[in-house]
Amino acid sequence: MGSQKSLRPADRAEALRLQQTLKMARSAHAYVRGSTVKFYEWLEAQKRGTLPEGPAVWICGDCHAGNLGPVAATDGRVAIQIRDLDQTVIGNPAHDIIRLALSLATASRGSDLPGVTTAHILEQVIEGYQAALRKDADAIDDAPKSVQIVMKRSVARSWKQLANERLDNLKPTIPLGSKFWGLSKAERGAIAELFQTPSLRHLATSLRSRDDDAPVEVLDAAYWMKGCSSLGLLRFAVLLGIGSGKKRDQALMDVKEAISAAAPRYAGKKMPKDQAERVVKGAMHLSPHLGKRMVAGKIERHSVFIRELLPQDLKVEIEQLTVPDAMKAASFLAGVVGKAHARQMDEATCKSWSNELDRHRPKSLEAPSWLWSSVVSLIGSHEMAYLEHCRKYSTQAAAG
Repeated sequence: MGSQKSLRPADRAEALRLQQTLKMARSAHAYVRGSTVKFYEWLEAQKRGTLPEGPAVWICGDCHAGNLGPVAATDGRVAIQIRDLDQTVIGNPAHDIIRLALSLATASRGSDLPGVTTAHILEQVIEGYQAALRKDADAIDDAPKSVQIVMKRSVARSWKQLANERLDNLKPTIPLGSKFWGLSKAERGAIAELFQTPSLRHLATSLRSRDDDAPVEVLDAAYWMKGCSSLGLLRFAVLLGIGSGKKRDQALMDVKEAISAAAPRYAGKKMPKDQAERVVKGAMHLSPHLGKRMVAGKIERHSVFIRELLPQDLKVEIEQLTVPDAMKAASFLAGVVGKAHARQMDEATCKSWSNELDRHRPKSLEAPSWLWSSVVSLIGSHEMAYLEHCRKYSTQAAAG
């Protein structure tokens, strides 16, 4: 297949398929992150009527813990918010609660924590979520150590650190290699055309006190092999030069294809027909820091959404947990999701939704909760699928 430097656009699909297989075979937690479609298939197979039916709000749709983290606003403020909205739809907020709880439970099992810890994690998820509906969720000072550390790193990060991490150099080029692949002439032309549209020029000049009429030039662009569940979709890194002379600034833009969401939507609720516009609209409701930094556009016939990557944008890593950290992480991160949902509801709706969650609590200590039943069933389905995935990967690896 040749090196990544000479990888042709026609060869990407096979290379991306192999990369996705490798990433999802690394751990059960990684498999959960990359199997959104399966998640909803298995969730749909559960007995109807067992889940609470929440109000019609924008949900993340893929609300695993890795999709939460520090996000910078256009004015420089930083907050822990949802940072990936590819799957966002107007749907049942219970789906976000389950997805988050599943990822935390899987991380707990991967950290070899006692089995009873999973039960306590699920309790903390509901407690933290409902606290957000009451407007008294944990503040950052009460966050687990892993979240506080990433928040401190986020606030202190600079463009130089972002360039070192993402580009491996500070020169105005994107180095081709394992992460970045070359583009076709048509792709380069389409990207250059995209960044001359008024909406993209405004996005490029809107951050870091740039002049509104500053010239915008595409310095370099490459296909970006990134993520897990999104592998196989168009993903470009675009390096811009903004301004001129000593005021010339650089910006790294993330251009990502949007396709139909796997997350189920509530029937009869109007959403943008264009998939990228759907993502941007959901982001505006769920993660305002990020949504105000996003624009929908087109590359050839593909719907894409674009944002500038800022040094402060990081994800929370929860690969290894202690029992105290697991409890705090469950409560705090569920609170982040609860805030994202609650900002779309009035006080009466928040109270009604919280009461609905209470009504689904088990009437006796012996009975499992709806969240426990869902997560245990999904853990079983995911782990069986993960083992089968690893078997196939092992077979492929042995075959060379």
